[in-house]
Amino acid sequence: MSQSEIITIGSTAPGTGVDGDFAVWAPHRDRVRLRLGAADDPAPRVVDMERDRGGWWRARVDGAGPGTDYAYLLDEDPVPLPDPRSPYQPGGVHGPSRVYDHGAFVWTDDAWTGRPLAGAVVYEAHTGTFTPEGTLKAAIDRLDHLVDLGITHVEVMPVNAFDGVHGWGYDGVLWYAVHEPYGGPDAFKEFVDACHGRGLAVLLDVVHNHLGPSGAYLPRFGPYFSGENAWGPSLNLDGPDSDPVRRHVIDNALGWLRHFHLDGLRLDAVHALRDDRAVPILEELSAEVEALATSLGRPLSLIAESDRNDPRTVLPREAGGTGMTAQWSDDLHHALHVALTGETHGYYADFADPEALPTVLSRVFRHAGTHSSFRGRTHGAPVDLARVPGHRFLGYLSTHDQIGNRARGDRMGEHVSPGLLVCGAALLLCSPYTPMIFMGEEWAATTPWPFFASFTDPDLVEGVRNGRRREFAALGWAEEEIPDPMDPATRDAAVLDWSQTEADVHALVLETYRSLIALRRAEPDLADPRLDRFAVVASGDGRQLVLVRGTLRVVCNLASDGAEVELDAVPHELLLANGVPEIDGARVAVPGECFAILRV
Repeated sequence: MSQSEIITIGSTAPGTGVDGDFAVWAPHRDRVRLRLGAADDPAPRVVDMERDRGGWWRARVDGAGPGTDYAYLLDEDPVPLPDPRSPYQPGGVHGPSRVYDHGAFVWTDDAWTGRPLAGAVVYEAHTGTFTPEGTLKAAIDRLDHLVDLGITHVEVMPVNAFDGVHGWGYDGVLWYAVHEPYGGPDAFKEFVDACHGRGLAVLLDVVHNHLGPSGAYLPRFGPYFSGENAWGPSLNLDGPDSDPVRRHVIDNALGWLRHFHLDGLRLDAVHALRDDRAVPILEELSAEVEALATSLGRPLSLIAESDRNDPRTVLPREAGGTGMTAQWSDDLHHALHVALTGETHGYYADFADPEALPTVLSRVFRHAGTHSSFRGRTHGAPVDLARVPGHRFLGYLSTHDQIGNRARGDRMGEHVSPGLLVCGAALLLCSPYTPMIFMGEEWAATTPWPFFASFTDPDLVEGVRNGRRREFAALGWAEEEIPDPMDPATRDAAVLDWSQTEADVHALVLETYRSLIALRRAEPDLADPRLDRFAVVASGDGRQLVLVRGTLRVVCNLASDGAEVELDAVPHELLLANGVPEIDGARVAVPGECFAILRV
């Protein structure tokens, strides 16, 4: 193609369309060429692109429609690089991108009107270990289990393209493309379509705070990063040339919601998004997602993972907040974990006080303008219980982080009895918060879930392997106790064992989870999110707790021995228990490691 054949398209249409239009942002490059053809094509077509004033390079090529492989050549570098906005990476993150037509997929969810997050029960799942096959197609076959359990929202861990076959997904480098070993873009659409057909909403975990270490070509195109955070370079959200960077993030979020019919996003570690703009990117994103939800006619949710303990995260924009629908509440996890397991190392030390669990249950945050010994400073701010409903905070007994960042990836069920585990579930599922379950938790799965990856660079493989060993050896772990994150067997051991759902105590735990979720749905008092109408009464040692939920009382005895609890009213109906409580007037004798839900 000669220079005269290049047609410049509109400056508001970045990315690659299906009509032969190509565009890429590379503001500081002197030359950008479009390479058309497969990676091994001995005679690819190379087209010079034309630059506009915004730093975008553009070209139109007739006949380069869906299925066309393409890449970019920057300046005189002979190595072709994938499109930063690639919609499809069939050859992995180092290979060429492929033109993909989002409009070609045939959806069957026309009647889907969405699900609000309020009243939800969320299920966190990792595609690569949810089934032995580790694919989105295989995951569809397990969706009926979630429906039977009573789940309303499936939160899928990141599916953006990352290097290798198996990994957590947080090392993604091409944020717009679905990981090919999971099945690629069509498979993800089929998964979402199947979920909607069963009444399940789908949330996607997205990572915008860093890139993975392999295939991170984004900085070669432009100033996408500036400064550092805990995982490496920090996204350039407020420096020179940051407008297109912010657009890269927002367009990515909107694209997932629009093209894949998703019902919401979980935003990874938003505290690592350094942004000094007058309008932070979270506010900008929430405004655009709200506009999209209005045009689509269904609710869309944004759930932040934030370490700040800042209530403004979930306040509306007009009230001075960022407009997030909800945020994860690690304080609630930590308090439950310490109360159930007795572990008090690291950040768990701040939750060792018997008052920690009742405090967090009733006030959301343990650190609310108080000293955090782990951080060595004052942390957080209090939640206005009269203004902020509990459904804006996700509570959980376990997550991918809280399990996977342990040396062996051991689950809570390895350290506590089934009775204590379901007591924890009762406290969570009968609380005003939005409950979230990590896959397999509902049957006390014994499969571990440690960190694993499958990078292709030998030096990186050794670096990750040795870094993991050093990290946990410093905490006293013997080398042989630490799974090799690069060994395929580590991933294989993390795959859920679905046969456990029908085995002995696992089946009993599963049935208890089902019953608790069903009761939460049947009894409005248990789902009531109003924090100023919720109370927690605890014994001096914190081992007996009573949740006051309207006309219901949730009694939990975390001690190994039976205990008597004096209620504020006389119960007259037992709704659910995992033991046999004895009721004498307002006094209830509860066996050790048991709960009872009563109507008064």
